[in-house]
Amino acid sequence: MLIPRPETELVVETAIERIERNARVVDVGTGSGCIAVTLALERPDLHVVGSDSSVAALALASRNAAGRVELAASDVLAAFVGNFDWIVSNPPYIAEADLQTLGPEVREHEPLVALTPGPAGTETIARILDQAGRAAVILEIGFGQESAVRDIAAAHHFTVEEVRADLAGIPRVIVLSRHGCE
Repeated sequence: MLIPRPETELVVETAIERIERNARVVDVGTGSGCIAVTLALERPDLHVVGSDSSVAALALASRNAAGRVELAASDVLAAFVGNFDWIVSNPPYIAEADLQTLGPEVREHEPLVALTPGPAGTETIARILDQAGRAAVILEIGFGQESAVRDIAAAHHFTVEEVRADLAGIPRVIVLSRHGCE
């Protein structure tokens, strides 16, 4: 189904506020395309690309995008040669052991690959940061993952610029950059 959740609105709000004019942005794991399309509509100055490894997700994103954004098949950033200024993503972040704690509306209707990347839940986040180059990154993260994501960011030479909490007070969006890092 690839239904965006309210937490993803915080990713979009953060991106709209933080990304500089005329930036090149990629939405990794675009799914339905809601992040990429909303950024393109709200910030027409941006060049937005939505990427996903799922052909079915890209077909859905294409219908939703209606030509507003470029779409590309890619496993994280593997298909891209060029650089982006920003990477925005709501990656799969549920640890495998936590799948059964999800509500049935999520667990039974969302593609498994869109929910969990593996045992820790942070595997895709690590892959994004490994392939990010010099791009700044805005990520949605899961409950209780802030410390682990900070550690992954530091290991990949990223600086945590900001962490935003959702309406329940849970750290949900993290903004990372390589500024000041060698």
